[in-house]
Amino acid sequence: MYAEFGHFALILAFTLSLAQSSVPLFGAYYRDRKLMEFGTTAAIGQLVFIAISFAVLTYAYVNSDFSLQNVTENSNSAMPLIYRFTATWGNHEGSMLLWVLILAIFGSAVAFFGGNLPVTLKARVLGIQGMVGAGFLAFILFTSNPFWRVFPAPMDGTELNPMLQDIGLAIHPPFLYLGYVGFSMAFSFSVAALSEGRIYAAWARWVRPWVLAAWCFLTIGITLGSYWAYYELGWGGWWFWDPVENASFMPWLAGTALLHSALVMERRQSLVNWTILLGLITFSLSLIGTFIVRSGIITSVHAFASDPSRGVFILALLALAAGGALTIFALRAPGMRQSTPFSPVSRESSLVLNNVILISATAVVMLGTFYPLLVKTVAEERLSVGAPYYNLTFVPMMLVLMAVLVIGPILKWKRDRITEALGKLKGATIITLVCTLVIMAATMGEHIYAALSLGLGIWVILGSFAALSYRIKLFKVSFSRSWEMARTTPRSVYGLFLGHAGMGFMALGITVMTVWQHEELGALKSGGQLDLGSYQVTLDEVKNVPGPNYQAERATFTITSGGETISSVFSERRFYPVRGMQTTEAGIYSNGFVNVYVAIGEQSQAGIAVRAYYHPGAPWIWFGPFIMAIAGFVSLTDRRLRVGAPQRSKTTTGEASLAPAE
Repeated sequence: MYAEFGHFALILAFTLSLAQSSVPLFGAYYRDRKLMEFGTTAAIGQLVFIAISFAVLTYAYVNSDFSLQNVTENSNSAMPLIYRFTATWGNHEGSMLLWVLILAIFGSAVAFFGGNLPVTLKARVLGIQGMVGAGFLAFILFTSNPFWRVFPAPMDGTELNPMLQDIGLAIHPPFLYLGYVGFSMAFSFSVAALSEGRIYAAWARWVRPWVLAAWCFLTIGITLGSYWAYYELGWGGWWFWDPVENASFMPWLAGTALLHSALVMERRQSLVNWTILLGLITFSLSLIGTFIVRSGIITSVHAFASDPSRGVFILALLALAAGGALTIFALRAPGMRQSTPFSPVSRESSLVLNNVILISATAVVMLGTFYPLLVKTVAEERLSVGAPYYNLTFVPMMLVLMAVLVIGPILKWKRDRITEALGKLKGATIITLVCTLVIMAATMGEHIYAALSLGLGIWVILGSFAALSYRIKLFKVSFSRSWEMARTTPRSVYGLFLGHAGMGFMALGITVMTVWQHEELGALKSGGQLDLGSYQVTLDEVKNVPGPNYQAERATFTITSGGETISSVFSERRFYPVRGMQTTEAGIYSNGFVNVYVAIGEQSQAGIAVRAYYHPGAPWIWFGPFIMAIAGFVSLTDRRLRVGAPQRSKTTTGEASLAPAE
């Protein structure tokens, strides 16, 4: 009976979302405060009912209620409790319920914390959020209901996909959805502003915290997914340019551009139309990612569903949301007045270049993702677009972007001189050149491009700290004065420089691992050894070990260097009898700079197949993005972003210099 209660709560949430998508908008149109305030009540009520529905489904999974078809297909009583819990969103229906739950959380956050917004803008934002929620709640109720019963109920379930029975996958989807869905706030704010026909002067300041929070969560989600693929799939790679990987990467690129564009709009009241358009594009790319994962057009371990009817439904939602919003933009954008010109050499120009590169990179990734699908559909030919394509197109753009990350923050707003700006980076530039020459000499000129890439990464890191030092006038005034300036520097400034430094660390890790990684293959018996540069990997033993819902073949290895034992790791091949699937668990030793990676394969008369990798710089590939995410959260602690804009009086119209042109 409790499952029906969860289903009924979902229906009530859908009903409220329909009301939320209309009543506040009518209130904003007729300037009726009571109707506008209904949006707040509806948003909170929608969250309550969706939370109840999600809690009911979670209870069914934790208690192995196999009378629910969804639980039967994705759980098993022998699974550990943590995976019975995370199986709630480890499937299509449950993940969509988590999707709308997070959407309702963001909507309620606006309802709770949007007191500083103009009342009409807030009503319209909540109305647009209600429309998005109504679309996806309808999708769940009509095509993906997690509360369908199965009769008679089986004694046990068919288990969650073994690839998803991992702690990394337990936390990866929630962070990913917080990013995906969080960008709906940029979409709602953009459509609300367009529907009003005016842009408030503080609009960018209001929307930036939501975009920044979503960007931070998506950064963490992508990073966790990358590390999961690295240690779980057994192939030793951290990024495969899989279509589903790209589906999460495209909104991240567009969201990064939106963050920088909103900064120009906030500080200089420029790029108004472009910022609004980016708000629409970023969430539209999130919807495209949802379509890719759930439409059945690709086959991937990441994909949740293969039902074309569901894909058609999501495609219709995408067409309505993105198409409708872009139509409004086409009608309203010409009336949005933009002003405040700036010099070609200025902070604004560097941010414009930043946007051009990021959106071009997004287009490159989109082309590489969808072109093979288009060829398969039209010509019925299979075409693979892999690393060589992205190395030739995407990577050069990122190298230029890194140079912009160094120079841009040091430039003045409105107008500057490039020689003066580069003079502020003189120390960082000299150290970078010395490091680059040392690397070239150490490698005897064999890796010139790698040396240049490493030099660029070092320049990004040193340039970030040089820009911060320049801001607080380190070594130019007394230490006490510098300390006082550092103490009063806004936290968003620290977040900016820390985030750019994180990008530099990631670039260093990618370059070092790509160029100097080393692989060894062999069939080993007990006592057998593989040499990986200065490390030796020795097989100690292979034994069968039972798991809670699998049987594992576990190989234990000793890692030594210079005759000294450094660590002991084990790698497993697990067999899940319910699903009849095998998975690989890699053994990884890391000292923070180097990873030694070991995975096992089939047994033979010659011994067990062992694949070992020497991965220098690998830890920094994930360390850099986590630093970037932390930098974003540091910026969110800045009072200017948390407050957004001063509290408005009831008599203030909220309209500013960016009102539409007559």
